Order: sequence, then C-alpha cells, then structure tokens
Amino acid sequence: MKNIKNKILSKTFLMSLFYRQNKWHQHGVFLHTLRVLYYTLKAKDYKLIGGAFLHDIGKPFVAYDKHDDEIPFFEYSFTDHEETSYQIIKNWFFLSEYTKKIVRYHYLIRDMHWSQHEDQVRYKSKKSNLG
Repeated sequence: MKNIKNKILSKTFLMSLFYRQNKWHQHGVFLHTLRVLYYTLKAKDYKLIGGAFLHDIGKPFVAYDKHDDEIPFFEYSFTDHEETSYQIIKNWFFLSEYTKKIVRYHYLIRDMHWSQHEDQVRYKSKKSNLG
C-alpha cells in the first residue's frame, strides 16, 4: 500500500498510537479507539462495533508531524487515514461490507451529521456526492 509510510516500530507510529494525536483528539490512537468502542457498546449499537474498533487502524501508518512547532507536543496529522484504514481491511473476509464502508467513510459521515444541523448547503452537497 502506497499510503503506508511508517513502520510498526517507528517512533512516529508508536508516538501517535500512545500519545495525544492533535488538538482535536486528546488521546493517542489506541486510547481513542478504546473510548469509541466503549461508547459504541454503552449505546448498544452493536452493528458499529467493528467500525468502532477499526476506524483509525491506518492512522499510525500515515502519521506525520505537520509543523515543527507541533513536534515538542507530539501532535500529528493523519492525512487520508480513512482510505489507508480501508485499504488495510478491505480484503478481510470476516468483515461485512457495512463495516468496511463505516471505516472508509467515517469522516464523511461525521461531517454530514454535523452539517445536517449546522450547514444545510454543505449537508446537501455531501449527500448528493454519496449518490
């Protein structure tokens, strides 16, 4: 996969996995994933368990320091992590297509949910792009 640039034992991979991701995520990818899984179980939304567990699986592989001033704070950016996450799991026969789509489009879904209440023009644009 061409999107993957960090190896599992690289400093960037491990730092993004266990330390704060960036100003939007107060936890590393690992704890963030556990929190999403916890809230999914708490809501009894069992259909989303696979997506909750795997939605950010690609993040540590694509993590990078966006600006030099972020390095001391261990803050990372994760451009295209949704697609990388999907590429990792797309051939896993034991996952449903639903779970694979949740992983691949979770940012689009989140953005649509927000814009449905906050920005109708943006919402309609996103919805029409989904077909």
